[in-house]
Amino acid sequence: MNFRKQSVPEVAGFQIAPMVDIVFLLLIFFLVTWNFARYETELDVKVPTAKEGKESRRAVGEVVINVKSDGSIVMNRRTLSAEELTTTLRKISELYPDQAVILRGDETADYRHIVAVLDICRTANIWNVAFATGRPES
Repeated sequence: MNFRKQSVPEVAGFQIAPMVDIVFLLLIFFLVTWNFARYETELDVKVPTAKEGKESRRAVGEVVINVKSDGSIVMNRRTLSAEELTTTLRKISELYPDQAVILRGDETADYRHIVAVLDICRTANIWNVAFATGRPES
């Protein structure tokens, strides 16, 4: 004789706790990504406007170099010297040979500062350099 009760498996309903966890993780991910993406545009660099400029999507891991009006170079919220920028860009180009660099030069900066950063990029074997422009004022 078999006196054991046969247990009926309970039907698992919709579990809300894992779904809430996933939604919170996605929310945190997008907030952090958005926060990092807006850092480079908040600097006190006013780029010149272009009538035919297009708004491009920001890529994850893109390198943005800012040249302020006094000629100082800012990358990742750090002011770098020419030598520091060269070593940083060399390391980046060794890891990612086709890495694109976006150069944001202040509209009042001397052209020689922009050319100096272009020379540094060429020295570090970075060939894909784009210039950032602002939106035309309507």
